[in-house]
Amino acid sequence: MNLIKPALALPLALTLLSGCSAIQSLMPGGATASARLEATKGNVAGGTVTFKAGADGLMVHARITGLKPGQEHGFHIHEKGDCSSGDGMSTGGHFNPGGHKHGAPGEERHAGDLPSLKADANGVADVRFSVKGVSIGTVGTDVVGRGLIVHAMPDDYKTQPTGNSGARIACGVITRS
Repeated sequence: MNLIKPALALPLALTLLSGCSAIQSLMPGGATASARLEATKGNVAGGTVTFKAGADGLMVHARITGLKPGQEHGFHIHEKGDCSSGDGMSTGGHFNPGGHKHGAPGEERHAGDLPSLKADANGVADVRFSVKGVSIGTVGTDVVGRGLIVHAMPDDYKTQPTGNSGARIACGVITRS
């Protein structure tokens, strides 16, 4: 007994496959986002950052150039996905849906407090890390549409509410991939 006519089999199979990929993109491990960082006025830092949902939070890969060689730079997800001000200030404060104090990764902290970037001798930071407390697509903790900032100085992880990490030298907006 043939329930599907041969002429309908291919369109039906393609529809089912496209549905599977849409469902997969909603599942942990399938969701991705990225940001293209561009220098703020008077600076030269820029690069790309990718985010991928995983079982242990978001996996982050950042490759930033134009940094001060050998120095650490504060790195944060900010409230607003708006880099229009030229100095990065239009992104607002750190993304903090839980109302926590600023702190180091692994501690209670703003959701947007990321590990500092360490530039090599050529002013390049190429780092991979996992971060908890943020997501792609989950209401309340979604990073999509948020700003991403690289700061001029290291984050001290103590000074409230910013970590005393100085000027915003690169800015980007996180978008769904």
